[in-house]
Amino acid sequence: MSQPLASLSFDLDDKWSYLKTHGDAGWTSLPSYLDVVIPRALDVLRGQGLKTTFFVVGQDAAQPANHAALRSIASAGHEIGNHSFHHEPWLHRYSPRQLEDELTAAEEAIEAATGVRPVGFRGPGYSLSPALIASLIRRGYRYDASTLPTSLGPLARWYYLATARLSADQKAERRRLFGGWSEALRPIRPYWWQLREEATGEPLPSRRLLEIPVTTMPLFRTPFHLSYLLFLYQRSSVLAWSYWRVAKTLCRLTSVEPSLLLHPLDFLGAEDEPDLAFFPAMRMPRAEKVAFVRAVLADFQARFAVLPLGEFAQRISQRGHLPTRSVATPRGEVAAPHEVPAYPPSALAGEGSRR
Repeated sequence: MSQPLASLSFDLDDKWSYLKTHGDAGWTSLPSYLDVVIPRALDVLRGQGLKTTFFVVGQDAAQPANHAALRSIASAGHEIGNHSFHHEPWLHRYSPRQLEDELTAAEEAIEAATGVRPVGFRGPGYSLSPALIASLIRRGYRYDASTLPTSLGPLARWYYLATARLSADQKAERRRLFGGWSEALRPIRPYWWQLREEATGEPLPSRRLLEIPVTTMPLFRTPFHLSYLLFLYQRSSVLAWSYWRVAKTLCRLTSVEPSLLLHPLDFLGAEDEPDLAFFPAMRMPRAEKVAFVRAVLADFQARFAVLPLGEFAQRISQRGHLPTRSVATPRGEVAAPHEVPAYPPSALAGEGSRR
């Protein structure tokens, strides 16, 4: 009996982006740990025989000092995705014009750094809006992975606003971060976003986008990505492993094909980045964290056929029974979409338009 499918992705958030979100002024010098994180993560993935999708921030790709590390990701056969240019978790507040500029800048910087033009997108902080979906469809993206169907968003926002060093204006700007309680009602299985004409409500043929949610625990809708597991692990290894096993078992029992998420801080310990001690599990030693990540990935791979998101999207898109959710075209925007090549007969982990 073949293993059920699953997918793996990696949000390559850099040090400056965490400092920026936290309200620390030092972010403007763009401090980075990519030269440490990327080789460490590639070593772990290589040891497990896994390929993943790295969502790269355009601002990092625009820095020549990062080019060698970023290109090593594509050279190792991993997929490259777009994680926006400025990594602002309030993309849902951007105008259509701002979104176009953001996506264009990120695409150009990522392609220049890695040789790959991304066909998958994830919004920072799971930020998504109808205008962003419309822009991604128009620009020829094959999938989005920006939704996290959980009811814990308001609690995460409360903790974030209570601990971050933000002005009143900055708090107002971030007042909708991580969504509301209704996020738990979003699907946890893949589905299509179908663009429709706002004036008539009619669907626009061929203008759709596959959504691959970051999976939360079936029934309970609580997260189980690695950063969350590490948050539990620092309190009790038994608790973390029990929680992971319940999540994994519920996915199999409910036929959910889980999409598991990694972050750079899953590979960094307290001795690596003391400036980020405010982040959960950043007081743990590096060796202990990395050993736990290796063990979880090994168990994940033992139970599922794990694919990068591009290859997972290719397989899922061939199914005829996926549900569809419609999204209106922004007023006056019915221009023809960008031309996108069809999926190749055999997609590789490094899925993307190589130039």
